[in-house]
Amino acid sequence: MRTDLLTILVPVLPLVGAIILASLRRKLSANVAGGLATALIASSFVASVVLFMGFEASTGGRTVHMLDWISVGGMDIPLALRIDALSLTMMLIVTGIGSLIHLYSIGYMHEDERAPTFFAQLNLFSFAMLMLVMGSNFLITFIGWEGVGLCSYLLIGFWYKTPEYNYAARKAFVMNRIGDVGMVLAMVLLFERFGTLEYASIMDMATGGMNDPLMIAATLFLFIGATGKSAQLPLFTWLPDAMAGPTPVSALIHAATMVTAGIFLIVRSSVLFESAPFTKDIILWIGTATALIAASIGLFQNDIKKVLAYSTVSQLGYMFVALGMGAYSAAMFHVTTHAFFKALLFLGAGSVIHALGGEQDIRRMGGLKGSIKITFITFFVGTIAISGLPLMSGFFSKDLIMAYGFQHSPVLFGLLLFGALLTTFYMFRLLFLVFYGTYRGKAHPHESPLTMTIPLMVLAVLSVIGGLLNLPHLFGGHEPMKHFLETAADAIRYEHLGLSATTEWTLMGITTVLVFTTIAMAYGRFAKRATLEGAEADMPFLKRLIAQRWRLDELYAALFERPYGWISAHLFTTVERHVMVPVMNGVGAAALAMGGVVRKLQTGNTSFHLLAMLCGMIVFLLITLMSN
Repeated sequence: MRTDLLTILVPVLPLVGAIILASLRRKLSANVAGGLATALIASSFVASVVLFMGFEASTGGRTVHMLDWISVGGMDIPLALRIDALSLTMMLIVTGIGSLIHLYSIGYMHEDERAPTFFAQLNLFSFAMLMLVMGSNFLITFIGWEGVGLCSYLLIGFWYKTPEYNYAARKAFVMNRIGDVGMVLAMVLLFERFGTLEYASIMDMATGGMNDPLMIAATLFLFIGATGKSAQLPLFTWLPDAMAGPTPVSALIHAATMVTAGIFLIVRSSVLFESAPFTKDIILWIGTATALIAASIGLFQNDIKKVLAYSTVSQLGYMFVALGMGAYSAAMFHVTTHAFFKALLFLGAGSVIHALGGEQDIRRMGGLKGSIKITFITFFVGTIAISGLPLMSGFFSKDLIMAYGFQHSPVLFGLLLFGALLTTFYMFRLLFLVFYGTYRGKAHPHESPLTMTIPLMVLAVLSVIGGLLNLPHLFGGHEPMKHFLETAADAIRYEHLGLSATTEWTLMGITTVLVFTTIAMAYGRFAKRATLEGAEADMPFLKRLIAQRWRLDELYAALFERPYGWISAHLFTTVERHVMVPVMNGVGAAALAMGGVVRKLQTGNTSFHLLAMLCGMIVFLLITLMSN
């Protein structure tokens, strides 16, 4: 009973916070609202830790049934939560990183007059994400799925007085709805096949043959849903624009919550994907293409948050590559380490922006390492972690995916290595242009308050030691995270990295040497003389094309937006004006004319009405007699 109560409290506490803060938003100060929101999500984190400490992985997990929800015909869907290794891992990430981001937001948003509303939406976002990862069936997950979509719209467009921010919010909302259609269709197919949407029941029954057409269709639709939430080709263009929201929102969406939903969904459904190799191949190559395209775009971005946004898309691509190879635990390991260093980098970027009074263009920064030392040191830690320098958290998680890639195909390894080197180059370009050289801006830099720097320091420590969570045998570990997760996803039991120790050391050596060479190139180009890109119009064609994000937004506009607008305009001018309007006017005119005729029967003459009644009765009697 105590465990059930703690389980329910994990999502309920931030929901309560959202309700209280929304109700009292006009009466609470920014600091009080932030303190309450942080305390509630931190309480959820404590409850998650207690559940984790008392969890027996050998049991495989348990379902907490709250109430019977939908019972129609053969459909019985309870409102229930699932506690197992996978959901606990996500709960700890969402509430742990979420608590640090809430704390950071107190300092970042303290001057915003709508701060209580912001914290209410932040709590609501956390509730929705917790429902997504804790739901015992696809429908509960879908409720959370839609909830984070709604909250992302609210938070990305939080500063709604700026039209560009509203456009970014709408873009995120619409593109996620495209993916959500896939999720709905997948649920229809799964219910048709299994007669239930409960994860545990479906995974027990999903023992059919390989390449079952219905399973291929269901997994493809699930992947479409994951593509929208986790920003893969062709639906990734909303995520960089999501930088329109306050920086803590960027950190929460990119690091710990929304964009990890697609990876979680596929790992949760891994048994289904194992029966659909065709779908896994699609996931593998779309993930690879996304990783490389996003990394190339990051090379020439000048907005500090946009660089990190494309970095997120690229890292998500690596996670999908792992999923496509069936390395589900490797994907979840990278989800976890990425949550540490990407939250650190986004919050560090927010600290830089705060220090410079809102400046985001890295061409107007430089030389900040002496004036905002805590931000510099922690940002440096995040940079070397994402770049995969030896013994950092990113080194263990990304190299694990690359090792699986080499086992799958040396060509795939080469592509992943190239993407990793691009990541190193643009991240150290960012580091050197922001913190090294001479200051090129106008504002007077100042360090952020403790509410902002404490989360940076905690995340920096996690970015260093995070690799211990799944330390490989090669370094004396026993891959504890993999063995923990396999109790929740049977497909993880069959993962096997069959490379020899010599091969693994060789791959790590090659990767490390090339990473340090790339850092040296970036240092010479951006730290010594701060090479700044000129106007896009002066760039060579290919470089300009990449800097313009491969003109994907323009391509989508040409393929979808403009044709849709043309069709809408012509339907209005042709069908609406010349067909529908005359039809509606004609129906109305006919009704008026008929009313004019019928109205003459209402004369008000009693004798006439009595005669009419008598005639009606005679007609009715004749009809009755004739029918007999």
